[in-house]
Amino acid sequence: MKRLLAIAILALTFYHSTFSQNADTVEIHVGDSSKVTFRVQNKKDLETLKKYDFQAVVHDLVSKLEQRDSSSLKKPASDYLTSNTSVATTDTAPEEETWEENTYRSKRDRRRDRYHYRRRTYHSINFDLGTNNYLSDGKFPDENNNLYSVKPWGSWYVGINSIQRSRVAGKFFVEWGGGVSWYNFKFQNPGVLMSKDNNSVLFTEDPRDVDFKKSKLTACYLNLSLVPVIDFGGNRRKSMMFDSDHSESVRFGAGPYIGYRIGSYTKQVYKEEGDKQKDRNHDSFYLDNIRYGVRFQFGFSDVDLFFNYDLNELFVANKGPKLNAFSFGITL
Repeated sequence: MKRLLAIAILALTFYHSTFSQNADTVEIHVGDSSKVTFRVQNKKDLETLKKYDFQAVVHDLVSKLEQRDSSSLKKPASDYLTSNTSVATTDTAPEEETWEENTYRSKRDRRRDRYHYRRRTYHSINFDLGTNNYLSDGKFPDENNNLYSVKPWGSWYVGINSIQRSRVAGKFFVEWGGGVSWYNFKFQNPGVLMSKDNNSVLFTEDPRDVDFKKSKLTACYLNLSLVPVIDFGGNRRKSMMFDSDHSESVRFGAGPYIGYRIGSYTKQVYKEEGDKQKDRNHDSFYLDNIRYGVRFQFGFSDVDLFFNYDLNELFVANKGPKLNAFSFGITL
């Protein structure tokens, strides 16, 4: 292929250098019995001839010859012009450009086109902000007034994720990556004391005579996710909130995630003799080290909503109440 391309370029160079001698046909002999012929009827056609992508021409020509197809190339001539190039006419004189400049520009345009075609994956940093809670046999624990019942307001879920968005085909994408997230379970009863013994986690009321303000459990996880997404706008880049350049598109997706617990602690806030106190206790509290579940996403324009549901229980089996955590909110 490189040899044939070199022949084509040599023919152009030779023809350009000899046209002033009133020659309108140049023949380049290839091997013992073949030749490449260039015939130009109008001198202005030379400017158009210099702008052809001869690598593409030779590729198609060789393919036809290998198939023993002697018919003419079926593509229109304009298909072989390099980017941002129009066919020269006899009415308007083309802008002067050296052969070396045109060759360099053609290679640069082809490299740029190949880069944009192959760039199927875009990266973004996403922030999940919302609330979290858990269910016990499909019901909220506060229905039975359990001590581990959680306040919806104040039980914040926060996640920071590094996400790759890869186009699979058309409007079908896969969003994959990893990040870190925090569950914050703020108990309904600010006097709840969470502890553990050798058998299980314990939820009791703190017997101290103080003014309790808050009691919560926080757990931090490293996560991986893989979410197939249908984006009816076909956007390669995910629209972000406050993005001035976004399309009015609808998108939705659902896929699995898995996380590993890297830390957990309880926190009590209270006032004692007018002074604000904070007690923290870092412990595993028999929390399961692994969490896994399903993530649902829905977006319109530059707004995205998420819902995560853990399929496994929050605590190790038989070490605590049977609770499945979930979170929902907005992705920034």
